[in-house]
Amino acid sequence: MSDLSIPLQAACEVANEDESRPRLLLVDDEPQNLQLLKRVLENEYRLSFARSGPEALQRVREVMPRLIVLDVMMPGMSGHEVLQRLQSDPVTAAIPVLFCTALGQEEDESYGLSLGAVDYVTKPISPTVLRARIRTHLALVQRHELERTRLEIIRRLGRAAEFKDNETGRHVIRMSHYSRLIAEALGASAAFCERLLAAAPMHDIGKIGIPDAVLLKPGKLNEAEWAIMRRHPEIGAQIIGDDPSPLLKMARRIALEHHEKWDGSGYPRGLRGEAISVEARVVAVADVFDALTSARPYKPAWPLARALDWLREQSGRHFWPDAVAAFERRLDEALEIQNQWRDET
Repeated sequence: MSDLSIPLQAACEVANEDESRPRLLLVDDEPQNLQLLKRVLENEYRLSFARSGPEALQRVREVMPRLIVLDVMMPGMSGHEVLQRLQSDPVTAAIPVLFCTALGQEEDESYGLSLGAVDYVTKPISPTVLRARIRTHLALVQRHELERTRLEIIRRLGRAAEFKDNETGRHVIRMSHYSRLIAEALGASAAFCERLLAAAPMHDIGKIGIPDAVLLKPGKLNEAEWAIMRRHPEIGAQIIGDDPSPLLKMARRIALEHHEKWDGSGYPRGLRGEAISVEARVVAVADVFDALTSARPYKPAWPLARALDWLREQSGRHFWPDAVAAFERRLDEALEIQNQWRDET
């Protein structure tokens, strides 16, 4: 990097150590272009700089920026090559890249976007346009990160309930995948199926609120203890709350209704048939099948044939008949999941 650009980088990075501002990596082989980008962006972001493709690949790992503003026409390694290298590395593949280049033809933009760039801004830049595009893509990154974090919290809460019980963390993995298989076989949308996969592990979160003396009792529960145990669906619904997120709404319905039965004999509200949410009807089949075919301290695993016979017997009584039939249609895949996520002995 030239003598001009070294103080530019050092001064900017020292002055911009406010962690609340996202860091950007600006890549251009022309110092005057970096100076212009600095003036446009320095009030909103922490900035790092690179003057070539190889330097950009080194700098990105040092500073891990939230977004990269990348020139295309650079000597030695083009911006297109830099983007391809970034996307081939799992560490940097998710960092959004915005091309900022003098190549303004429609085919240039189309090619850059086809490589995976999130946007394309032509030179001479409009400061207003550039700032707006960057804000938009950083907001999308933040939204994706919030969704990823929400999913991870849901998974971990599901695991927390299993630690309280005699079951294992692999139970929630298996039954959530079974649930997705059933929903797919029923013709549900891809979005519904993915949401179900994420929400199903929360089905027993209410067991966190059940006293250990009841939850872990080695023998049969008496009537008073069963009354306490049957509270866990409502406790689970209270834990999840009334968040407007579609994912958490689904998780709440599953937690509250997964012990309801098709014939109305379930709990906690005695719902019958289609009054039970579709997702809870699906999870009931997946959850019970995995419980039957898994060994627990208080029982051995049932053979597959016996478990399937019981599901069929309870179709129309305990279970939604369509869900049982859908599960049988995807049984081979369910057994692959069972084998992949077997409990450790």
